[in-house]
Amino acid sequence: MLKRLHIRNYALIDRVEIEFSERLTIITGETGAGKSILLGALGLVMGERADTRIFYNDQEKCVVEAWFDVSRYELREFFAENELDYDTEVVIRRELSPTGKSRGFVNDTPVNNQILQRLTEALIDLHQQFDVLDIHHVNFQLRMIDALADNSALLQDYQGRYRQYQADRRQLAELIEHSTSGAKEMDFLRFQLQELEQAALEDGELERLERDLARLSNAEDIKRSYGSAYTFLADTEQNIIGQLQEIARSMSGPRRVSPDLNALGERLDAVIIDLQDIAKDCERISDSTEHDPQRILETQERLNVLYKLQKKHNVATVAELLDLQQTLQHRLGSFTDLGDQIVRLERKIAEQEQHLRGIALLLSQRRQMVPPRFEEQVHAMLAQLSMPHARLKVDIRETDTLGATGTDEVQLLFASNVGSRFLPIKDVASGGELSRLTLCTKSLVADAIPLPTLIFDEIDTGISGDVSLKMGMILRELSDRHQVVSITHTPQIAARADTHYFAYKQVQNDRTVTHIRALTPDERIRALAVMLSGNPPSEAALATAKELIKQ
Repeated sequence: MLKRLHIRNYALIDRVEIEFSERLTIITGETGAGKSILLGALGLVMGERADTRIFYNDQEKCVVEAWFDVSRYELREFFAENELDYDTEVVIRRELSPTGKSRGFVNDTPVNNQILQRLTEALIDLHQQFDVLDIHHVNFQLRMIDALADNSALLQDYQGRYRQYQADRRQLAELIEHSTSGAKEMDFLRFQLQELEQAALEDGELERLERDLARLSNAEDIKRSYGSAYTFLADTEQNIIGQLQEIARSMSGPRRVSPDLNALGERLDAVIIDLQDIAKDCERISDSTEHDPQRILETQERLNVLYKLQKKHNVATVAELLDLQQTLQHRLGSFTDLGDQIVRLERKIAEQEQHLRGIALLLSQRRQMVPPRFEEQVHAMLAQLSMPHARLKVDIRETDTLGATGTDEVQLLFASNVGSRFLPIKDVASGGELSRLTLCTKSLVADAIPLPTLIFDEIDTGISGDVSLKMGMILRELSDRHQVVSITHTPQIAARADTHYFAYKQVQNDRTVTHIRALTPDERIRALAVMLSGNPPSEAALATAKELIKQ
């Protein structure tokens, strides 16, 4: 609800402040006095583009502030998404500097025009003659039908499930795309893994094979040298071990004389034992070593396999190759798991779609119950507004496609004359017809939809006094349940005001200035009388004005 509007340095306005009734606020005034200037200023806080020519004083900045009570609207999520401080009273401010700089604020937090537009869409519903009204839009038309069908809770449940359904479908598409694009990668990974698995790698194998190859390549030298070593140590008449044993026997007697001599003898005994072990190992090595060209070839081939794999995968050890093999196994496993995910998600989406179609069917059935009563009420109200032959038709068509609101396509069709074809409102309704049709439909759904503040700019243009009277009654009834602001030149509508503002111009210091002030009860009577008969008003006009206010 719009509570207050403050305007400074805008067009013909130096400074103006208006407080709005919770019900019906009427603004009247002489032609050119600046009534529509108010809407231009209000457009600034709604995020509209600013014109640098709007300054009353081009040496000062222009400021427009609007105070709103937003307690009826579910805006906490919007404020949280845009990192704004939430309060039930919201102040929207727009500042324009003479240099062309523009700034917007919500509760003193700077915001861009896009945020202003999105926020004020929920707060202000501005209807101007020949504007593209929201009744044109099929989304709003469907919203009206759902409100009258009391579909709010059911639709909220459907839309929550639909958002998850859409998110799962997007995820499925991504998984399928990833799976398709990964088919070649999977083939390549499988080839690499198969190559490593066929190699039957063993940790430490490379070092062992390199040692084996070195030994096999030097087999003859090893056999000869170690055989000679064995011979010299133990297999000749003058072998070294035998000579040392002879020396040890010759030292056996004197060893008992002194501990030092005995220790020396023990050391010699230990040397003899070590040499005997060395001789045995030399004999074993010599006997077991044979030049084996086939084994050398096999070892070299195995090493070539390992070297090739190391070079191919840019690693230095077999251990790194084994790590790579394990990584490839995991990656291939993830592709297999991806296929399982796709199957599970496809099954989930099928179940979601079945459930959504069930809810969509209920929504559709409830919507189908609305048109007869709604059309009848609209026709009756249009007849009151001098459109007795106008007809509205609610066209509800069920489709096979699941959408954000179900499977229905809803469109309001209009025929203004007898025998005319029903066509979309935007294609056939004139500006005056649209205004009256909007007033009728919104007055019927005002209880069901938390509409923003409705502002009508001269929707009474081109209608007779009797129709104006009935339009005023409808506006009054609508304002019983909703905040309405109307700029009018018709006394029959102005008489219905809870608060009546009068716009007028004065010349001050050689400049024309627009003022707006709230009228007292007596001033209201005179203003209506002037609208009826001119200035000064006649006694009859004054009497008629009093009667209009009493009605």
